[in-house]
Amino acid sequence: MLKLDKWIDNRIVQNLFVWTFLFLILLTTIQAESKVLTTFFVIGLLAPAVYVNNLFILPSFRKKPLIFFTLFTANTILFTIISVFSIKIIDQQDLELKMFVNLLGIMILALTFASAMKIARDSFMLRQQEKDAELKLLKAQLDPHFLFNTLNNLYGLSVMKSDKLPGLMLKLSDLLRYSLYETKETFVSLEKEIQYLENYMSLEQIRLENTTDIKLFKTGNLSSKKIAPMLFIIFVENAFKHLGNTKDKKNSVCVSIKEINDTLIFTCENTIDRIVLKHKNIEKGKNGIGLQNVKKRLSLIYPEKHSLNFKDTPETFSVELSLNL
Repeated sequence: MLKLDKWIDNRIVQNLFVWTFLFLILLTTIQAESKVLTTFFVIGLLAPAVYVNNLFILPSFRKKPLIFFTLFTANTILFTIISVFSIKIIDQQDLELKMFVNLLGIMILALTFASAMKIARDSFMLRQQEKDAELKLLKAQLDPHFLFNTLNNLYGLSVMKSDKLPGLMLKLSDLLRYSLYETKETFVSLEKEIQYLENYMSLEQIRLENTTDIKLFKTGNLSSKKIAPMLFIIFVENAFKHLGNTKDKKNSVCVSIKEINDTLIFTCENTIDRIVLKHKNIEKGKNGIGLQNVKKRLSLIYPEKHSLNFKDTPETFSVELSLNL
């Protein structure tokens, strides 16, 4: 999180900002010989009522609205009376109904404004917490999905007693290290994410030997960019998972990542035979948990800042993801 974000989310800073803003407004509207002292005095009268309301009364707003409005009214009248007597003692003024009505109006406005701000802030924070929890859940679903597919590959090679198994396990170790330890942040280095893809594709190259043409192209300014982790791997996984089974034609997986004016364009295309295309809907398949998750993550992390398109033909399937960074 950026330092500015931490300052914005700090409750003390938020309170200081609101009271400073209110101080400046009162300073320009109050008519008195000593505006600064009078303004501090008014804020001193309003602050206790506001904090009593926000900390002790407002929590009952959603669960027990009747109790809230009763306590809100009592709090408003009580501190209005305290304000009236405070002014009488300090300024030696006579008690007047007009003074009480004016202060009551100011108190109602202040408490209503403070309550609205508190409700809006709490609602925003609740949505953020729900979003963070959902993102963590989606990422937790994502990692086992990848591990399950890779372990299937390991099992197949172990059955064949292939001498490629040690190299495959080393690649898997690097992949798991990244997915377990370097993807805890909301955004990670794009270079590391690309390196993760390269390791995965190298792993698949060992498994597939010379039966598949595997390529990855990179263009544009990729070194200084950050991206949500584990977005691309699902599409690359599916590309290898749904390769065609034809023996008379070499399969291919082609991945391209390019940056143009802070827009990142990811494309992944793989060959697929007609039988696979007929019996499997790659985009909406029964086992497409990974695709469902990545779509959800995109909608949460990049709302209105991404486009995701699928295209299939009798021989190829491709996906294009565009992100505004």
